[in-house]
Amino acid sequence: MPSRSEKFSKRKYQQNFFKFLLILVVIAVGGYKLLFNYAKNTASQNVNSSSSSVETVVTHQASKVDWQSPSEKKPYPDVNAYPNMWVKVSTSKHRVYLMNGNKVLYTMLCSTGSKGQETPKGTFEIQVERGDHFYNAQSGEGANYWVSFKDHGIYLFHTVPVDANGNYVVSEAEQLGKSSNSHGCVRLSVADAKWFYENIKTGTKVVVE
Repeated sequence: MPSRSEKFSKRKYQQNFFKFLLILVVIAVGGYKLLFNYAKNTASQNVNSSSSSVETVVTHQASKVDWQSPSEKKPYPDVNAYPNMWVKVSTSKHRVYLMNGNKVLYTMLCSTGSKGQETPKGTFEIQVERGDHFYNAQSGEGANYWVSFKDHGIYLFHTVPVDANGNYVVSEAEQLGKSSNSHGCVRLSVADAKWFYENIKTGTKVVVE
């Protein structure tokens, strides 16, 4: 017959054994939760990364320039309603602003002169020279709907460039509003240049910054 001390030792052993089992269960459950949370977080990160990539692609596609259309959805301003309208060119922002006093009436995407061929800065005015097409064999480029603002036919507002056959140079046109890549003139979208050619009056002030 087991002694009292033997019974006590056996009971203590059983208690310790059950404690050990309980600890194992707790560890197992905790490990499962950690593993589950890790898998959940990893999946979430992958989804977010994928969403971010898609968003980047969509944003990039959305930022693609429509160089044939008006820069804004709203109508062009009525020049007769704004007799003191003037033109501001921002070479750093690649924008042309049609101004009435300090108020911007309309914003156009543009590209100005590249490094070494910068568009001259200062205050000028629209000159009498303008035309619907030109081609410069020396530079291998031309443009449509041009309007002079300095040196009588040297520095112009005009469309994105065309080649010798009169076709628009798409690789250059797609840089409109993004970079300075002209020979010193101010490039505009086809629609903007056409409106500018048909509506902006001789003598209109032009400020290039």
